Amino acid sequence: MVQAKRRLSLTDVLTDGRIALMLPLGFSSGLPFLLVFSTLSTWLREAGISLTIIGLMSWVGLAYSFKFLWAPMVDRYDVPVLARLLGRRRGWMALAQFGVVAGLIGMALTGPSTSVPLTIVSAVMIAFFSATQDVVIDGWRIDAAPTERQGMMAASLQLGYRLALLCAGAGALYIAELVNWPAAYLSMAALMGVGLVGTLLAPRIDEVRVRENPPFAQAIIEPLADLFQRKGMMLIPILMLIACYRLPDFMAGIMANPLYIDLGFSKADIANISKLYGVWIGIIGAFGGGLALTRLGLWWTLLIGASLAAGSNVMFSWLAAGNATITGLTLTISIDNFAQGFAGAALIAYMSGLTSPGFAATQYALLSSLYALPGKLIGGASGAVVDAFGYSVLFTGTAALGIPLAILCLIVRRDTMETVRQKEEAEAQASAPVAVGSRA
Repeated sequence: MVQAKRRLSLTDVLTDGRIALMLPLGFSSGLPFLLVFSTLSTWLREAGISLTIIGLMSWVGLAYSFKFLWAPMVDRYDVPVLARLLGRRRGWMALAQFGVVAGLIGMALTGPSTSVPLTIVSAVMIAFFSATQDVVIDGWRIDAAPTERQGMMAASLQLGYRLALLCAGAGALYIAELVNWPAAYLSMAALMGVGLVGTLLAPRIDEVRVRENPPFAQAIIEPLADLFQRKGMMLIPILMLIACYRLPDFMAGIMANPLYIDLGFSKADIANISKLYGVWIGIIGAFGGGLALTRLGLWWTLLIGASLAAGSNVMFSWLAAGNATITGLTLTISIDNFAQGFAGAALIAYMSGLTSPGFAATQYALLSSLYALPGKLIGGASGAVVDAFGYSVLFTGTAALGIPLAILCLIVRRDTMETVRQKEEAEAQASAPVAVGSRA
């Protein structure tokens, strides 16, 4: 049954306007991310900011990890004026997009060469409103389409997201090289208009039904209680696996661009290979992960993804050890980005399988926040590690994280396979009444 639905996905794309709308919304969601992460770290390093400060600056990304704290507020309360004009979902969406634009303009007008504190304030503002936008877009996506369309909605979202990464990564570096950094960030602020157009075109859906508003704390506690009830003590290693699964990627992502700069690569080299070529290699890796899911199953894909994502960090140590050539950079980025894309597909599938139908959106927000939290916290110290011990020690150490990740995968193996079996049985039971009814 699942395969039949996938064969119909092309028709869905061509005929369902809601799926098409996920392209501009996904673009708006992806654009701010690199602008407070690796692209910003390049600007900071070029301005002479120390690696320790650059590492600490990565903590602004904690907004993405703690977005679940204010997600119930976004889901249940209206934005004054905007909600009356656009509806609850679109009102929050527009507010978040305007907030990102304001932060990008603030970054362009200040910048690390003028005022590092104001740059930090602008970065925090961008990250907060960007995380809020992600919450709202996920809420709109879940409300806008039935379950059988969510796969194509998510696929369209990811395509828009990846295109935005090209703009915020390679595009911003090109503009900074040809003009300057303020022009790059002002250009990115203008591109947020793509998301605003998507917001205005999106159907106003939140007035269709009236929901009871439980107490704010209850809106967070109930999804957590459901997870504990279903998983018991097995939830501890499950959460540990999710929290640490992408930790090697986050550590590498913070220090990769400073490594390239220190090795003598130009911004054009970084843009061409890391931000342009590398994004497409990441997409290929994501498709590779999806193919592995259909051929090998969820658990094997999860294990392979953990091993690839951690082990690929050895390539950065190899690059720093006298292999700083264009060929070496291309090989390093090829292996690392493929591994990241593969692991990302595996983790998304795993977290999605852990959710319950009644709490799917909230539980996914909680889990997706959790997976980025350790990377943001520990990643903040990555610059200090490089300053003290060098790049090779950092990247070799993060590669070694593949060992405990593999052990955690082995611990959750039985639960993962049981979860897959239960979902398959539930899907079979859901289709049984239809078959009986057709015979009657």
